[in-house]
Amino acid sequence: MSSNIRYRLLTILVLVAASIWALFPRMVTVRERDPHTGQFVEHKERLVPLKKGLDLAGGIHLALEVDESKGVVADKSEAIDRALKIVRTRIDQFGVTEPVVQKVGNDRIIVELPGMSDAARAEALVQQSGFLQFQITDKTNALDKVLPRIDQILKQKGAGRTQGAPVTGGDTAKSTAITGLFAPSTDTSKAKSDTGKAAKKDSAAADTGLLATTGGAFSKLIQPGSIPGEYYVAKTDMPTVQNYLAMPEVQAVLPPGKTILWGNQDESVGNQTYRAFYVLDSRAIMTGKDLIDAKPATDPLEGNVVSFTLDNEGGRRFRNETAKHIGDYMAIVLDNLVMGRPPVIQSAIGTRGQITMRGQPLQAAQDLALVLRAGALPVPLKVVQAQQIGASLGQDSIRDGMHAGILGVALVVLVMIGYYRLSGALAVGALTLYVLFTMALLAGFGASLTLPGLAGLVLSVGIAVDANVLIFERIREELDRGKSVRVSVEEGFKHAMSAIIDSNVSTALTAAVLYQFGTNQVKGFAVTLIAGIAASMVSAIFVVRTFFLLWLNRTRGAQTLSI
Repeated sequence: MSSNIRYRLLTILVLVAASIWALFPRMVTVRERDPHTGQFVEHKERLVPLKKGLDLAGGIHLALEVDESKGVVADKSEAIDRALKIVRTRIDQFGVTEPVVQKVGNDRIIVELPGMSDAARAEALVQQSGFLQFQITDKTNALDKVLPRIDQILKQKGAGRTQGAPVTGGDTAKSTAITGLFAPSTDTSKAKSDTGKAAKKDSAAADTGLLATTGGAFSKLIQPGSIPGEYYVAKTDMPTVQNYLAMPEVQAVLPPGKTILWGNQDESVGNQTYRAFYVLDSRAIMTGKDLIDAKPATDPLEGNVVSFTLDNEGGRRFRNETAKHIGDYMAIVLDNLVMGRPPVIQSAIGTRGQITMRGQPLQAAQDLALVLRAGALPVPLKVVQAQQIGASLGQDSIRDGMHAGILGVALVVLVMIGYYRLSGALAVGALTLYVLFTMALLAGFGASLTLPGLAGLVLSVGIAVDANVLIFERIREELDRGKSVRVSVEEGFKHAMSAIIDSNVSTALTAAVLYQFGTNQVKGFAVTLIAGIAASMVSAIFVVRTFFLLWLNRTRGAQTLSI
């Protein structure tokens, strides 16, 4: 056996060994979040290097675009680029195995979460802008002063309806027994709920009751709370109050320098459910841009909480600002919602603070901490497409794809052997290695096998044997000219090379365009096709030629070729 054939066989064996190693399952250490405790735990898991895509594994597919309902965004592409980093950071900390977060076109982000089933939680996580502010509640009774004017405006417009029965004092005492949001921390910050003061206010509220006023259409729907700037609205009346506050005429008479924001939680009072809104100073004393860390935790007294840390510069500013408002109530505002009930500032607060979740599950604290750590979105996002793919669909897709692939390959094998005989059998042998090389390339580059990818794999099988068809036809032409088998084989490979390269390069360019501008499913098809083209060049040109050389080397005499 010549040294050239030995070199070729050694190269093929190395490629086969490397491919098997790339595809061989192995045990790896996986770090995932425990849904019950919220802590990250490590465990051993059997990893199959060639991952299954979302359509085969099941999970959630989300398509996000810029939400321009609150204002036009000048440069959507640049805004999407910045939002992509925040969304990817959030998803990476979400504990999902092999997530996909990528930009499609200039105005869309695709998020794929294999194995996840809670679509509502995923949507809330990626849409939440995460803008944190600290604002002081109004202590000037600014809203009370303009209530008569608001009622007059609504009366002129014919608004108003009958209000239900007032709330009893006992139920009121229960609704106002709410703890503050800040808990004691290190010496760099210290904020406690003014329990004594709150108890006196609760007692007073219990004596008087949160009775609805007997004024006009607006004032009779709101009930003052026990802290400055706090008002309660029956949950059934929330849409009405929101509509009133959104009217341009009402907006024009609202107190200047103040803003009205709703709380994030309901309060049950007897058989009635209430939601609070707060009148706050428009100027925030601090924002969350200096926040460097946030962690969920469970406090024996407060329940589930989120502890946050500011950097040194942010802590210095926060300490200075809160020192000016000792005795005031400070609302913690996230995405224009007041988180819990504003606590009273007992002393200057530094770099550390705590947000209580008020009975919400640990998962809610985990998600809030995650959003705060990842930062605020530069632009609001909206979900334009949400699709949940079940595991059963994935299994059906795998089975159907395998059946189609087996049928396609079987037809190719029958045609090649039936038409080209021995030469076709050599091509089929190389085709086996081609499939192995293609799978190894996909696993090596971390690609996921999708249903369109399976279609691309079957198509690339046809492309792989197409190169052999070109070679075999050129060999036939050389044999018809009366040349020897060995010379015909050499000339056939030599003269077919340009056509093979041209056809494969044009197909690879098309696949590259599909990958760059296509959706995620189209990208799966393109990746598999590109990997198949690369493997087909090796199998059709190198492997098949080696097989021919081995067959020709079996004897030194004259040869005949079945082709």
